[in-house]
Amino acid sequence: MAISCNKQEFLLRPVFHARESTTAFLPPLSLSLKLPPQSHSKVRRVVKMSATEVTSSRISYESFAIKPPEHPTYDLKGIIKLALEEDAGDRGDVTCLATIPFDMEVEAYFLAKEDGIIAGIALAEMIFHEVDPSLKVEWSKNDGDFVHKGLQFGRVHGRAHNIVVAERVVLNFMQRMSGTATLTKAMANAAYPAYMLETRKTAPGLRLVDKWAVLIGGGRNHRMGLFDMVMIKDNHISAAGGVADALKAVDLYLEQNNLQMEVEVETRTLEEVEEVLHYSSQTKTSLTRIMLDNMVVPLPNGDVDISMLKEAVQLINGRYETEASSNVTLDTVHKIGQSGVTYISR
Repeated sequence: MAISCNKQEFLLRPVFHARESTTAFLPPLSLSLKLPPQSHSKVRRVVKMSATEVTSSRISYESFAIKPPEHPTYDLKGIIKLALEEDAGDRGDVTCLATIPFDMEVEAYFLAKEDGIIAGIALAEMIFHEVDPSLKVEWSKNDGDFVHKGLQFGRVHGRAHNIVVAERVVLNFMQRMSGTATLTKAMANAAYPAYMLETRKTAPGLRLVDKWAVLIGGGRNHRMGLFDMVMIKDNHISAAGGVADALKAVDLYLEQNNLQMEVEVETRTLEEVEEVLHYSSQTKTSLTRIMLDNMVVPLPNGDVDISMLKEAVQLINGRYETEASSNVTLDTVHKIGQSGVTYISR
């Protein structure tokens, strides 16, 4: 963030990187902050706005270009408050209190320092509103739009003190979400005609935010948590005594509890795929998707062998959705997407 005090302007500069993280859609991002000296004689003052001038005390998800995913217990406003509180501590912004006149009015501009997909605009509005409902925020872009380096895509007008208090939290969220959305967009485009999924490998406490960024980037959401989809993985299979026994136990549980939800089972070999198909041919099942894990084999030259993956897709033959989930990178995702799988996750 750069500040030009003689013009009463702030420049908020989110950074976008398309570099790939090995564990999640989270590239490293950086910002700079410069504060030139200012003469108090040049400070413009503003009369305190009354509550009647605030157009809305709430921000409805309906107004968002891309809505956040649904979660029954996630408190997005609570996450915003927590982020602000951890920054403010028990004294608030002591530097702002010491250096910025409380009634100074400024206008801050958002600038992209790199090409990328912008994400977090709706969340930024929520943060600014939480800090000071009288702040006026305008955007020339929406979540999911492409921005090029040097583009001014938004501005916020109001008290300098409150803008600076909100600034770091706003940019932390926007940079994280924009980096995620930018990489997601690249991978989703490369994966076509398969759809790109994220997983539960999100930062603790930020799951909805991370999954929202994936949607903004053109990806799709996998299950939100442990509650909204049955996902039978290797540990469940081992505990149940095998793939078929695990599926049988799930079908019984769903029937006894009168539950209807998607069911996915993980397979690691063609034999397990055949076992799943045999079970489903003999029994009414809630199975909807088969995960094909470790069927993308890395090669010494950096390429991947997808022959086993393609054979598994052919065995399933469209009876269930399929999901490839191993050795997925920006370099390999296009080849995996050509295998015929429905989804690719990483």
